[in-house]
Amino acid sequence: MPKAFDLVVRNAHVATASDTFRSDIGIKDGVVVHLGLSLPEGERELDANGRVVTPGGVDGHCHLDQVIPPPARMADDFFSGTKSAACGGTTTVIPFAAQQKGASLRAAVEEYHRRAEGRATVDYGFHLIVVDPTADVVAKELPQLIEEGYTSFKIYMTYDDLKLNDRQMLDVLAAARRHGAMTLVHAENSECIGWLTESLVNNGLTAPRYHANARPMLVEREATHRAISFAELVDVPILIVHVSGREAVEQIQWARNRGMNILAETCPQYLFLTAEDLGIDDSYQGAKCVCSPPPRDSANQSVIWRGLADGTFSILSSDHAPFSFDDEAGKHPNGEQVAFPYIPNGIPGLETRLPLLYTEGVLEGRISLNRFVELTATNPAKLYGLHPRKGTIAIGADADLVIWDEVERTLTNDMLHHAVDYTPYEGRRIRAWPAFTLCRGRVVWDGKEFTGTAGEGKFLRRGLPTLRR
Repeated sequence: MPKAFDLVVRNAHVATASDTFRSDIGIKDGVVVHLGLSLPEGERELDANGRVVTPGGVDGHCHLDQVIPPPARMADDFFSGTKSAACGGTTTVIPFAAQQKGASLRAAVEEYHRRAEGRATVDYGFHLIVVDPTADVVAKELPQLIEEGYTSFKIYMTYDDLKLNDRQMLDVLAAARRHGAMTLVHAENSECIGWLTESLVNNGLTAPRYHANARPMLVEREATHRAISFAELVDVPILIVHVSGREAVEQIQWARNRGMNILAETCPQYLFLTAEDLGIDDSYQGAKCVCSPPPRDSANQSVIWRGLADGTFSILSSDHAPFSFDDEAGKHPNGEQVAFPYIPNGIPGLETRLPLLYTEGVLEGRISLNRFVELTATNPAKLYGLHPRKGTIAIGADADLVIWDEVERTLTNDMLHHAVDYTPYEGRRIRAWPAFTLCRGRVVWDGKEFTGTAGEGKFLRRGLPTLRR
């Protein structure tokens, strides 16, 4: 007789956002169908040996194979990026389909499906990036795409080729309110950044470290407050992404104290890097850590850790933006050391997000194991319309699982699987790494080798957000 389960994960110390318990996990057709002790034998068996088993991570903010102005080109496509995700315990990614000025959102979606099809090794969805919100886009395309499962979109308050003006922001937020979608906001004041950048460059201050001087916390604070004000006017929830420090956190807390539904995201770079990683002299090595907003200082790291523990932050994402350092399409455009405004913006982090937070958050006692699951899997799944299919271990959920090894090792780029030639976390001691990663019941990482296959990742049509403050 056929066995009841395709796979049984034995002796798991299961952790969800709300519970921890001992259980076997019975999987059939890629779905969790039974939780309990002493389950019948499966076609295959995997012994967790009492180790912690969490839901596969959901990275709701990463950039893969994104169309950007030349000469820059992202190092990771949908194969290398999702391979890297799997090896770090992430089984669902939501990168961006970026609209081009003068083109439609529909064209962007079709282009990114072409880029992902046959390459993704874990499941994926798309956020939209709205850069040209014409009347047709706002009235027709956005509603149609939301109905088709693209239920979140990002808008920018900085970068000349991406930013919206205040009226355009209001139009997009009003569309989100009408149709129940979630708006992600990159909150930095573009005019302040432009003014500071011009002043620095005119005075010959062009090394990577001056990127932080051009983007002080004030510009993030002001834009965060303005985005919150627009959300208040339209009466719609928003997510402030990649929050870097105290001043933006204070704006978010102020809004919540007024009863507003403002959500916040942060990223590992604001927990583990500081402005000094951009350089304490004029060395070009600091280009490796150029990202926006820039890392702040150790005092602000403490603010971000408190925000993870106290609920200020709903999710922790990687904001993976993969540009190789020693690459004429990466951090050395056309093979040159360029002034800081021209260094491609972003750092890699898809594979290291979960091990870093598990090590320094859970094992150092800063956050609970359940909070770790909430921040990295359950809340992103709820926020982006994927829960309870994703982000939890429960009957009927996809069998996306991570079995954790708590063994100390030194993090090096050689052990990673992205296509980037560095990691900003080189040399850090970590005490956790996935021993196994399962995506819909398939082992895609066995602790030593990537075992997934290009094209096995499925596109996810997402529902409306269910996470609210």
